[in-house]
Amino acid sequence: MLVLLILHCVAALVAPLLVRWWGPRACYPLALAPAAAFGWALARTPAVRDGGAVVETYPWIGQLDVDLALRLTTLSWLMVLLVGGVGALVLIYSAHYFGPESTGVARFAAVMVAFAGAMLGLVLADDLLLLYVCWELTTIFSYLLIGHSVERRASRWAAVQALTVTTLGGLAMLVGFIMLGGHAGTYRWSEIVAAPLPGGAYLVTAVLLILTGALSKSALLPFSSWLPVAMAAPTPVSAYLHAAAMVKAGVYLIGLLAPVLAAAGPWRPVVVVAGLATMLAGGWAALRQTDLKLLLAYGTVSQLGLIAVAIGAGTPDTALAGAAMLLAHALFKAPLFLVVGIIDHGAGTRDLRELSGLRRGAPLLVAVTVLAAASMAGLPPLVGFVAKEAVLAAFTDRPAVLAVLVAGTALTVAYSFRFVWGAFATRPGVAPTVLGRIPASMLGPPALLAAVGLLAGPAAGVLDGLLRPYAELFGTVGKDLALWHGLSPALGFSALAVAGGAALFALRGPLAPVLARLHVPVTGNQGYEWTTRRLDRLAIEVTGATQRGSLPQYLGVILLVLTVVPGGAMLATRPWRDRIALWDSPLQVLVVTVVTVAAVLAVGARRRLTAMLLVGMTGYGTAMLFVAHGAPDLALTQFLVETATIAVFVLVLRRLPERFSARPRRRRWVRRAIGAAVGVVVGGLALTAAAARQAPTISDAFPDLAVTQGYGRNVVNVTLVDIRAWDTMGELSVLVVAATGVASLVFQRSRTGPRPRRPEPPKRVQRPGHRVWLRGGATLHERQRSIVLEVVTRLIFHTVVVFSLFLLFSGHNAPGGGFAGGLVASLALAVRYLAGGRYELAEAAPVGAGTVLGAGLLVSVGTGAVSLLAGGSVLESARIDLWLPVIGDFYLVTSLFFDVGVYLVVVGLVLDILRSLGAEVDRHIEAAGESGGGLRVDRRGERP
Repeated sequence: MLVLLILHCVAALVAPLLVRWWGPRACYPLALAPAAAFGWALARTPAVRDGGAVVETYPWIGQLDVDLALRLTTLSWLMVLLVGGVGALVLIYSAHYFGPESTGVARFAAVMVAFAGAMLGLVLADDLLLLYVCWELTTIFSYLLIGHSVERRASRWAAVQALTVTTLGGLAMLVGFIMLGGHAGTYRWSEIVAAPLPGGAYLVTAVLLILTGALSKSALLPFSSWLPVAMAAPTPVSAYLHAAAMVKAGVYLIGLLAPVLAAAGPWRPVVVVAGLATMLAGGWAALRQTDLKLLLAYGTVSQLGLIAVAIGAGTPDTALAGAAMLLAHALFKAPLFLVVGIIDHGAGTRDLRELSGLRRGAPLLVAVTVLAAASMAGLPPLVGFVAKEAVLAAFTDRPAVLAVLVAGTALTVAYSFRFVWGAFATRPGVAPTVLGRIPASMLGPPALLAAVGLLAGPAAGVLDGLLRPYAELFGTVGKDLALWHGLSPALGFSALAVAGGAALFALRGPLAPVLARLHVPVTGNQGYEWTTRRLDRLAIEVTGATQRGSLPQYLGVILLVLTVVPGGAMLATRPWRDRIALWDSPLQVLVVTVVTVAAVLAVGARRRLTAMLLVGMTGYGTAMLFVAHGAPDLALTQFLVETATIAVFVLVLRRLPERFSARPRRRRWVRRAIGAAVGVVVGGLALTAAAARQAPTISDAFPDLAVTQGYGRNVVNVTLVDIRAWDTMGELSVLVVAATGVASLVFQRSRTGPRPRRPEPPKRVQRPGHRVWLRGGATLHERQRSIVLEVVTRLIFHTVVVFSLFLLFSGHNAPGGGFAGGLVASLALAVRYLAGGRYELAEAAPVGAGTVLGAGLLVSVGTGAVSLLAGGSVLESARIDLWLPVIGDFYLVTSLFFDVGVYLVVVGLVLDILRSLGAEVDRHIEAAGESGGGLRVDRRGERP
């Protein structure tokens, strides 16, 4: 089974290349993929005929206990035959349906084969999560197929509507699957069957959610609107997706789950009511159509309602009849769609008011159409008659349901006659329609399907033996599938339906005004359009009310929601411990007092620099709390991050007014109240999270793992570079993206261009005996230079860089590591920039920031790849014992090289910030000063 899925994937990947070589004729070899699935299913017939199963299981997501569990049983065997057989014939048909001048054939061929593979995975999946993955793949591929004609608005609208409706239903279904699997402890359906079902509202909710997905996929009310609109797709797509594949997914799911869930409270009422209503509504709408394809589309909606009622009723006889109807529908609806494609392809229209006299020039096409339409109408000896009579016989003990089924069947007979009459009748005053020569590859597929429908009727006994194992999952079957049961009530009801349908067709002229008047005031498509428009309008209103360009407003709304929703739930449940220790030492009280006072003063500060320094005090206070708790690594990192943050703030504040804009005092108190409330809520959430822990924390094992597997005593650093190295890898990627984003917002020219060349310093600086402490310092204006800062920078820069390397190499066993070392090196570069300007920064770091970032990421990723090539797992550490003279014995850990990558990424990030918010902004200021433009700010922070 997995080989079949891989075959479809490979065929989909090579399809564009084959189409480029051979044009639409490439559909012939591509048809081999679904044909292989059909042949494989035929070969497995003996294995499933007696109720057996073919099972394959492959590991997939071990952490979630999810496997590629594939299982072939009677119902899935039937679906594989339909998916593979009809899929192969439709691809053969498509080879001539698309001409050499057709556009998008490569995309169509690739997506069509991929869709067949996804549908195959759906019907073979035993794991509910795997079924959902394939379910959504069919949704995506159907979106691409329905929207094949991208230049047409109708195609795009139809594709979006199908995607929206089926995706929402699929998400609801996923929740239901999770509820079932979570209760059973497994998502394997073959195991859930044996597990006891949950009771009460839990099961009712799960069933309703799953049925929402099934009803939306099979276009049952109230989700029927998308299927008729999807007729904007090419005819081969309609023949496959809407007759044999996609829309069958919903009724297949109902049939798969019915043996277990049919007895659940809401199952039968929902399925039967939705199915009966859909059958009547679809049949009535089909009688009002003048487009042959739309007539079949509404007929499909009606037939899907019938199948859902039969296969979901949950009794042995209805299950057998539903499975037979599932087969019969594909055998008559697919060829009818293909016939419409032939007519549209040759005559250029599908409007029955414009067609006339086709029966004279295409007798074989007429014969195929009559056979398929007769099967749809339920006329003997075709398989449609066998299935329809089986459905009526299965519901003879339910008069109300039976009456609706007879009425719906009469509508089916009427629109079947209407289809044949509309396609081939001769109309006075209408020019005869000429089709021309019909290629064998276009007429052959519908003829073969119609012939199978004709042969399957007399072979009802064989069909009964093949489908009976599925029906016996519900109990003992009382009624067989047969072409002739004698003069039975079901035969009488069938004759009544045929007579009623024939009368409706015969009276089509007098009934035309009635059909025109009797319709729902709002169609499903109008309801969908109304709903989407109202949602769009609501989105506009909400956006207009909230997105006003005010960052304080955005933050205020976010923080208020955080306070009200989680805070309200927390106050309502009070999940924290009764006794809470407020502090462990007086130092904590002192530090918290300082942090609180600084935070309160920061909110009321009028100057930006003052507010920034006060916020920095809160960060340094947090670092002191880490010191008090004995976490020197965290404290060191917090000190360095806070210092680097202050430096970045200083760079940004140069381009902002000195003071905040004046705000009413009331607004400042509102901000203080919001801040206090958020602080209380976040503190309460921290207490709640700590009190909610039930299982032992996984970090308890980290100290031993750090020594035995990470070969280091600094648990924090070993965790970052070994135990949870994947997390660090993701954070490195985020840092690289953040640096790129910051630079992209500031740079107006290439970041990778040549470094700024330092202009020659003034001649007065180069007098004999004069010493230049920093080469870039001479480019600064005298008022901007500080000789003391230049001297101190030259004295400490190299020492700081060496200290950063010490932190890098000692971090495995002592406080430090690549992150802390990188921050120290970055601060050294920041000091060089502050002392000597942008040219001094270029002298200190003569490489591009992007190069440093890329090198760091490459080193980190390369470390993981090397360990994989060495036979270990990705990012697994190894110890290398060495000896050097004087030093003696020592060892290196390979995770050190990963830490080197962290070091480089941090340096590259800060260097990028210094060059964008620092050097590049300097260039902007200089350019604005030279040109006389730009925004000038006076000492009061006001615009002149």
